Parts: sequence; structure tokens; C-alpha cells
Amino acid sequence: MQPSFWHEKWDAQQIGFHLDAVNPLLVKYWPQLQLNSSCQAFVPLCGKSLDMCFLAEQGHQVLGCELNELAVQQFYQENRLPLKVETIGEHQRFATEQVTIYQGDIFTFSASEMLQTSAFYDRAALIAWPEEMRLAYAKQLAKLIPAGSVGLLITLDYPQAELNGPPFAVSDDWVNANLSDDFEIECLASEDVLAENPRFVKKQVSWLTESVYKLIRKG
Repeated sequence: MQPSFWHEKWDAQQIGFHLDAVNPLLVKYWPQLQLNSSCQAFVPLCGKSLDMCFLAEQGHQVLGCELNELAVQQFYQENRLPLKVETIGEHQRFATEQVTIYQGDIFTFSASEMLQTSAFYDRAALIAWPEEMRLAYAKQLAKLIPAGSVGLLITLDYPQAELNGPPFAVSDDWVNANLSDDFEIECLASEDVLAENPRFVKKQVSWLTESVYKLIRKG
């Protein structure tokens, strides 16, 4: 997926991946990570997700990275948050009291900005990449996240031939084969969610599974 694809989606507000509420799986499973409420949580490809507000409400300092500037601006505007903007390297840094978002390419984001991070949350990042680009993202995520950090990963899996992504299908086998070098992996839940996703039903996708993983950065 080239950057232009996502810029065009945001410009046209074709953002079906954006949820108008906090993800219920985040609410249900985040407490199982048993994190210190004051720790910093990283949200890659964060868009304008309300999940960041939930994490801030738990006491976390939230650090996001998002390619599209409009998405970042809308997050602060829609949540009526005052902000300060400055340029840090190749990124713009948008900051309010508890939520800081670096606007720019995650592949040029520096791990030096994440030294205080000890938690992370990926709902829409890993599944945003086609398979030929997904491993590069996973390696970049591992490069950015300090050792010992604990995170929540949410994936979708379905017969990829039956529907073009994004979101792309990410199987349990793919997660274990490609993330296990860098992360300890524990599957917390895996459920059939086809009936809850009208787009997949309309496209006659035969099955759809949503899985939740606890990840711990090795090292």
C-alpha cells in the first residue's frame, strides 16, 4: 500500500476502518496486560482512533504515529483537545497533555522518540498491510518498541481470495511464524465475527475470525 492510497482515503473520508466508539476488545482485554497506569502506550497507524482516548483515560501517556495529517488534525479537533505542533526530524509532532501523535511515515520514525514506551496497541496496523509489506512493518514495530514492552494485537482472518483488503487477512499461523522471533505470543481470544460485519457478509465471505493476542517484546 503506497502512502497515496491512505491519503486518498482520508481526503475522501472513506474511512470504514475508523470506529465511532472505543473497540470493545480493547476494553475487555487491556486490563489483562496488568500494566502500570502511568506507562506510555504506543499506537501505530493510529488514525483518529477513540481507542487513544480510552488509553489516556486509564492514565497512560499515549504516543501515536499516523501517516495522514488530516487524520491527526481531526483527532484533536473532534475531541476538543488543545495542542502544540512542532517539527521533529521528518515528522510533525502534535501534542496535548496525554496524547502525542507523530505525523509521518512509521518507517522513518525514530526509536529514540520511544525510549519511555512500555506498552503498545495494534488494532488496525498489522492488518492494514498486504502480505508482501506486512513483515517489513512487523520488523519496524519490533525495532521501535523497547524490550519488555507489553502489547495487545487484534487481527482479522478470512479467505483472502474472497475479498480484497484492506483490512487484510492475517492468520494465527502468520502471527506465530513471523512475530515469534521478536515477541512472546499468547492468543487471548479468537471468535467468529462474520455476522457482525455486514461488508463481509455482503461480499459473501465464507468466514471471518477476529483474534486478540498478548505480545511481549523480547530482548
